[in-house]
Amino acid sequence: MENVFSEIEQNAWGGFLGTYSHINRLVEEDLQSHSHLTHVEFEVLLRLNWEKDHRLRIQDIAAQSILTRSGVSRMVERLEKAGLVTREEAPEDRRGAYAVLTNAGAERFHAAAEAHMEFVRRNFLGLFSNEELKQMSGFWKRFEGK
Repeated sequence: MENVFSEIEQNAWGGFLGTYSHINRLVEEDLQSHSHLTHVEFEVLLRLNWEKDHRLRIQDIAAQSILTRSGVSRMVERLEKAGLVTREEAPEDRRGAYAVLTNAGAERFHAAAEAHMEFVRRNFLGLFSNEELKQMSGFWKRFEGK
């Protein structure tokens, strides 16, 4: 095979894939153990919580998530049944919809986030210096809009 990754490329890409897989499993276990939320459910609640008005178009959540638009739509449906979000029709586009964080969803998110932040600091952020974290956040910004 002619187009083989160089050793540096292989270590960088393979390291990313292995780390993502490992961290994703740990995150899933952590969230289930204390909050009975999946990683993706938590991510949707997190993204809604980060918004000033606690609402996002479903297509925008999908663009920021590992889920497809239909996957996010099904996830919002499950969260809606649990009373954690509501779905609102987008007045500017009849085909679109917003997911809106409910008070119960905000409470559930904050309870989960408290324990989860400890986990993230212990298992990820704490492994790096502030300078390395600053550099890493710069790396992630390179992917914005791609």
